[in-house]
Amino acid sequence: VPSQTELLYDLGLEDKIIGITKFCVHPYHFKSTKKSVGGTKKVHFEKIRLLQPDIIICNKEENTLEMVEQLRKICPVWVTNIATIEDNFQMITDFGQLFNCRTESQKWNDKLAFALTDFKNYIKDKEIKKVAYFIWKKPFMVAGSDNFINELLKLNHFENIYQNKGRYPEIELKKMRLEGDPDLVFLSSEPYPFAEEDAFEIGRHTHHAKTVFVDGEMFSWYGSRLLKAFDYFKKMHEKL
Repeated sequence: VPSQTELLYDLGLEDKIIGITKFCVHPYHFKSTKKSVGGTKKVHFEKIRLLQPDIIICNKEENTLEMVEQLRKICPVWVTNIATIEDNFQMITDFGQLFNCRTESQKWNDKLAFALTDFKNYIKDKEIKKVAYFIWKKPFMVAGSDNFINELLKLNHFENIYQNKGRYPEIELKKMRLEGDPDLVFLSSEPYPFAEEDAFEIGRHTHHAKTVFVDGEMFSWYGSRLLKAFDYFKKMHEKL
């Protein structure tokens, strides 16, 4: 999982990482120095077996149960499940214990805790705005509840109009006004690359929403990436 690969690197474990997915784009040089074993939904089990890992890190949302069961035939598997900022702190602590880098993991948690407090002070007087956060087209899908995206939306004083419709619901554009009529429409840069015509098509189904292209990494990547996200959020609010 890309965000977990980045976290392992930031914990000083670069030399211990032997395999990554094709979506693990940070740090950039891993593309040429680490073995790619497939994607998050479909991996090459034989490639992984030949690498002889001591442990495999998976994620409940990104990887399927069937995949995890197959990987457990190769070596022990650690499965993360991150839906809240508190989950993120716990994952970093767990990695520190798992990989004997407790000092580094504590440093990261301290930095994140400080940045979180600072951001909460920044955001506390900001007006709460209704938002729809789009992640996919054909069918149109949005971020709902019980996921890290919604956690960060709430942190930013955004009320997700689809937070009562499941985790990643499919929606009908023509019903947007009835289902909450957002002040803001966010078009995430990943996993779907939305274009200007998508912004127009979605926006015309609201009364007055401002359509904004947002960096999906900042809203959906957990781990150490959250530190950069706080700065990104501040800059974003200044433009809204």
